[in-house]
Amino acid sequence: MNTPARERDLHSYAEPERVRVTHCSLSLSASFEQKSLRGAARLTVERTDASAPLILDTRDLQIESVTCSGQPVEYTLAKRDPILGSALHISLPPGTDSVTIYYATSPEASGLQWLQPEQTAGKKHPFLFSQSQSIHARSWIPLQDSPGIRFTYDARIEAPAGLTALMSAREHKHEGTTHSFVMDLPVPAYLTALAIGELQSAEVGPRTRIYAEPPVLAAAAHEFEDTERLIQTVERLYGAYRWGRYDLLILPPSFPFGGMENPCLTFVTPTVIAGDKSLVSLISHELAHSWSGNLVTNATWRDFWLNEGFTTYLENRIQEEVYGLEQALMEQVLDRRDLEKELLEFPPPDQILHIDLTGRDPDEGCTHIPYIKGALFLRLMEQTFGRSAFDDFLRRYFDHFAFQSVTTAEALAYLRAELFAHFPDKAAAVPVDEWVTHPGLPLSAPHAHSPQLEKIAQGAGPSHNWKTQEWLEFLQTRPCPISLRTMAALDAQWRLTNSGNYEILAEWLGLAIETNYAPAFPKLRAFLHEVGRTRMLRHLYADMMKTPAGQTLAREIYATARSGYHPMAQTVVDKILSTSKPR
Repeated sequence: MNTPARERDLHSYAEPERVRVTHCSLSLSASFEQKSLRGAARLTVERTDASAPLILDTRDLQIESVTCSGQPVEYTLAKRDPILGSALHISLPPGTDSVTIYYATSPEASGLQWLQPEQTAGKKHPFLFSQSQSIHARSWIPLQDSPGIRFTYDARIEAPAGLTALMSAREHKHEGTTHSFVMDLPVPAYLTALAIGELQSAEVGPRTRIYAEPPVLAAAAHEFEDTERLIQTVERLYGAYRWGRYDLLILPPSFPFGGMENPCLTFVTPTVIAGDKSLVSLISHELAHSWSGNLVTNATWRDFWLNEGFTTYLENRIQEEVYGLEQALMEQVLDRRDLEKELLEFPPPDQILHIDLTGRDPDEGCTHIPYIKGALFLRLMEQTFGRSAFDDFLRRYFDHFAFQSVTTAEALAYLRAELFAHFPDKAAAVPVDEWVTHPGLPLSAPHAHSPQLEKIAQGAGPSHNWKTQEWLEFLQTRPCPISLRTMAALDAQWRLTNSGNYEILAEWLGLAIETNYAPAFPKLRAFLHEVGRTRMLRHLYADMMKTPAGQTLAREIYATARSGYHPMAQTVVDKILSTSKPR
């Protein structure tokens, strides 16, 4: 198999072919008063070019000094780029294989969110969490912040008394206020994670512990009690889980994503605690990343679909194995509807799996397209080659590229050599280039059918036994326009404005905006002040911005809610409010 030429990562200043970071030793102290981490990062490097400087990615870091063997060395912090931040050039003395950077983070670091006690579930203590994907690790650690560069790390974190520090590491010890961590398997920078807060834990399996704030812990432990079954399911399909423990940390609701697959410690939004396990597909997704994404990683953010398309496919397979075919089919139907809706919102270049992100923030590529279009591409191959043959291929893919970062070209070369070449007649039915480099949804895309959702689409009414997916189908397929009388009747019977299920509530609030159903507006205000999950914010603020009255309401709510959102969520909503024009 010929190895394609490796693309350069346009979102990193690093030159790993000359000097590459292989290990990071962190020593940081957290100050909630200053909203800053202060300390040092000692980096171990491999030097292919003895004359080359070490080039690191940073964003808004205060660099205090740089030393080698305790002696100061020359360094230059370049002018700040709005997307990439500032390159840190360090002159390495001859024979040196390590360097220490003393620094402090900015209170506005894009990869950190510092929460006041009132923004937490317990209301007594502050909370800090990181979100390093895509290129936000550089805002709290000076590193080669590229998914194509993997390193091991250890860390000593000094946390305020009474608070617990956690990291995405395989070992964790603490003595007093000092917490020590070791990650001895190589990971890219975006999978480095830190959280500090009032946390308790509950064991839900032989290798899974749930961490959460005390008021949330019991509900979370019940919701995710099937995690060991999920792990065993993926192991049976795609090989051993290689990270040791698989723990979950339930974050405050300002967390901008549904989940983040930090190795050994998945970060989870509390908005998936539905009480009936109907949203546990998110855990299936983040767990699947332990194979697709963490074990085999996209080499650049152009290759993001290799992480998310493969993982979304695996997620649905896990759901089918553990919760049944109908659950998996319902999720497939809703996913495809989300994708088709989103394809209408993006220009053709942004509908491509191998997206061109030159000169752009890689976060812009985090849409439904790499997730769902990517998963449909894999589902087409499953249907074409047969599930058994495709599962065998995926297992070999994960083994072959384990603990490596791969490009789209490298992954496709392996696909053609290890699957297509064995079934040339069937391979002709899979138009790879159309899927990977063309916009839109190919005609060959599989189309799922859910008998349960089809009953709802044909007029079946609500039931107290409905799962989240059934309610979403009902609300998303209501005949338009919906009268205020119908809204009021649904609300009176099913108490949708007071739903404790965030997914159902967000969909209902969208309908309330569309129909100008005023009784739901107080809940809308409360929701947007409490929840910072970007997908939900994007949906609700965009809906409000469709009318002059809605624009006024959106700006009024955002004026007081913005400070509680994560910097990534602020960027998304800022753009929605600035680009919408009155009608």
